[in-house]
Amino acid sequence: MKDLTDGSIVRHILAMTPPIMAGMISIMVCQLVDLYFVSGLGDAAVAGVAAAGNAGFLVNALLQVLGVGTVALVAHAVGRKDRADANLIFNQAVALSVLFGLLTLVAAAALSRLYMRSVAADQATIEAGTIYLLWLMPALALEFVMQVIASALRATGIVRPAMLVRVLAVAINIALAPVLISGWGTGYALGVAGAGLATSIAVAIGTLMLLVYFRKVERYVVFNPAQWRPQPRHLMRILNVGLPAGGEFLMMFIFMGVVYYVLSDFGAAAQAGFGIGQRMLGLIQMPALAVALAAGPIAGQNFGAGNGARVRETFVKSALIVTVVMVGFLIIAQFAPGLLLAGFSNDRETMTVAYLFLRIISLNMVAQGLIFTCSSMFQGLGNTKPVLVSSATRVFTYSLPAIWLSTRPGFHMEYVWYLSIAATTLQAVLSLWLLRREFRKRLGMPLKEKAAEPAGPEPVAPLAREPA
Repeated sequence: MKDLTDGSIVRHILAMTPPIMAGMISIMVCQLVDLYFVSGLGDAAVAGVAAAGNAGFLVNALLQVLGVGTVALVAHAVGRKDRADANLIFNQAVALSVLFGLLTLVAAAALSRLYMRSVAADQATIEAGTIYLLWLMPALALEFVMQVIASALRATGIVRPAMLVRVLAVAINIALAPVLISGWGTGYALGVAGAGLATSIAVAIGTLMLLVYFRKVERYVVFNPAQWRPQPRHLMRILNVGLPAGGEFLMMFIFMGVVYYVLSDFGAAAQAGFGIGQRMLGLIQMPALAVALAAGPIAGQNFGAGNGARVRETFVKSALIVTVVMVGFLIIAQFAPGLLLAGFSNDRETMTVAYLFLRIISLNMVAQGLIFTCSSMFQGLGNTKPVLVSSATRVFTYSLPAIWLSTRPGFHMEYVWYLSIAATTLQAVLSLWLLRREFRKRLGMPLKEKAAEPAGPEPVAPLAREPA
């Protein structure tokens, strides 16, 4: 366990960010590897895999429920020096992870084809996406166990083991993808099924390694089968924090579904170009997201310890770091997008869409970075309802106008991207306002008053603690 209630906040952020970023980038690289090798199968395969990946937002919603609830409540307990509560929350989260994993497998078997029919442009894309989803779902089901373990470790300030496991899993996936997708060395190509199977095998090996590490090395939070029996009061503690954060991913699923629906009239090449551009955008946003995620446990432990000044300082410093990072990637996306998108498709129309998308949407990056930071701070404070409010605002201010515009004469796909910039900017402004209000309510003082105070130690009123 690492005490985040003392020492330099910037040093804590910078120490935790690289392992978190490496773990997240490894996940994104898995998806990009799938797209890279699937691209040789044609636009329908690329569009199918990209559209199927959007269904991952639904699974990620459940992952967020577990991850955010675990990080927030375990971090609060660590800040209070309440090891018993930290262990109880962790083991109740383990029980939820098994339930959510089983639900994922059942839903995949029943709904994959129905989902692909609702978003795909043609029958070939439907088939490719359905096959990929069915082979990918074992990986997504196993992710729940990995999420709970990694979240508990992150709440205690430990991030390196989960990162190392993720990186090794990516290496396995990269090695398996060309073998299973294209038949390298075997002469037996599985196509899009191989992409999903490679990921599932890699995640299964990664899950096993993380379990072995956790049982042998971790001591602050430990598996306790006696605490796996569901205890409704403590499950509700996890869900009260986690469900609004999961709802944020549900909003993103709706958002992405609207994009695919609006682009369906432009054909598979347009959907494929968007899928490539969206995956790359997600990759270059990872450093800023990693900074924000590092700030969450720091804020959580300090909130649990009653140190409101360090909570506010965590937000200010993480927001500044995130903004600098996002400006750097914005410059690259504007002036050298070819460095980011080279090699993903030989189809000129597909890549034209990807270049256009990345150049326009990258204008969102600073606003998106602030959204990441605010979201992580709400998680650290243990109240994620404002995150859901801001995400829902973005979805509704985007989705309805986008669908309406798509029915108008002379509609161009870039209208969708410009509308996204407006909706994201609105969400960033709303998130900052909601966080300011939350600070005033939970910490007793707005940020501008903090800035006006003289330097030096300040008395901090005790904060309300989570119920036992």
